[in-house]
Amino acid sequence: MKLHLVWIGKTKDRRCSALVDDYLERIRHFVVCEVSELKDVEGSGEAQVIEREGAKLIDAVSRDDFVVALDESGVEMSSVEFAELVKTRRDQGTKRLAVVVGGFAGQSTELKNRANLLWSFSRLTMTHELARVVLTEQVYRAFALLAGRRYHR
Repeated sequence: MKLHLVWIGKTKDRRCSALVDDYLERIRHFVVCEVSELKDVEGSGEAQVIEREGAKLIDAVSRDDFVVALDESGVEMSSVEFAELVKTRRDQGTKRLAVVVGGFAGQSTELKNRANLLWSFSRLTMTHELARVVLTEQVYRAFALLAGRRYHR
């Protein structure tokens, strides 16, 4: 199974970017990992931005991808539960797991409908750059757990 992380915009905060890069390097010891940083979308209103970003995000994933979209209305999972999801997808022959992080305004209805799972880190609000750090750390943690490493203890 391959991994595809997709998000809107570059990680501009150099500290967050360094952490993301560190976790991506670690992740790549376990799985082929592609990152797509899509160009920010401009628009005259929030609804327009959400729809245009949603279209870009949908275009970035393949039809056969198992898509997990980060969304505040999604299900919360523990680190072990997320690792189990990754294991299940891998064991069931998923070719690519795509994890999608939308822009500041949220996810489009079309993207939510395309997603196989909506995932919420918590009820807390965080910047999208920090969400990328949390995402990459949790992905690394999942693969480390599946490899039998005691990373989470």
